[in-house]
Amino acid sequence: MTAIATFGLTKRFGTGQVAVNAVDLAVPTGSVYGFLGPNGSGKTTTIRMLLGLIRPTQGGHELLGEPMPVRAAQVLPRIGALVEGPAFHPYLSGRDNLRRLDAADRTTDPRTEQSRVDAALDRVGLLAAATKRYRIFSLGMRQRLAIAATLLRPRDLLILDEPTNGLDPQGTREVRQLLVSLAAEGSTVLLSTHLLSEVEQICSHVGVMHLGRLVAQDELAALRAQTAPRARVRSADPAAAAGTLGELGLAEVQRSGETVTALLGDAAPEKVVAALVHAGVPVQGFEVAAADLEEMFVGLTGEGFDVSG
Repeated sequence: MTAIATFGLTKRFGTGQVAVNAVDLAVPTGSVYGFLGPNGSGKTTTIRMLLGLIRPTQGGHELLGEPMPVRAAQVLPRIGALVEGPAFHPYLSGRDNLRRLDAADRTTDPRTEQSRVDAALDRVGLLAAATKRYRIFSLGMRQRLAIAATLLRPRDLLILDEPTNGLDPQGTREVRQLLVSLAAEGSTVLLSTHLLSEVEQICSHVGVMHLGRLVAQDELAALRAQTAPRARVRSADPAAAAGTLGELGLAEVQRSGETVTALLGDAAPEKVVAALVHAGVPVQGFEVAAADLEEMFVGLTGEGFDVSG
């Protein structure tokens, strides 16, 4: 089952710019889905279409198995969202801002408002600052309050656009742990981010956006497996090791100190080790290194991760 499914979702602005081009998302229920891409790749525009904030030029989508926007009134109360940063009343306290949001939700029970508001504040570490006015909140505190707003009631789906923006390292770790715990409790999480570390640490599935297109989508482990692994040899005679790897037909042989690496290709690791030993190369260590997330991204897009569309 999918919590989010899009079908050729496209957004073309009046200038002719195609911000999102025929995107087919499939976010499995119960997953933490990393919606990955550099700034300007179309992630936020896609999220805005998912939530009905802007209309697509072409295509359609479903949320929690329901067609949108015809079932928006039934579906949206089951979704918590943070899009393009928080927006609250500066003269109200953090608690009062959440109470105001909760009062606007006709699907919640006003008798449980106080306990739910305080539980949300506590979960993001803001309970001690609940009475402070929003205007004196730091950027990180504002981001935490925005996340708390998505937790005022149980949600089947959370759509979060850069939720760790402005947080210090400790706050970032806490938010990551929170997202993992929410997924463990049954919520599906779509995490839009340009931070490779966030995806690496908490996501089970990944979709990679580039220049408005979804260029890859799968389980994180499966995407990594598509990127060629490298053999890494540590030897007191790196020149001999490099020569043997070259003779075996391994490509992109590289030396760095006593370490030699090469693309493993179709070669069996045990045969590579045997060839090195047979050639008299003193092998001090051998491993097959899977590509990291940054290498995977470059392989998919042909560009560095900081290049914005």
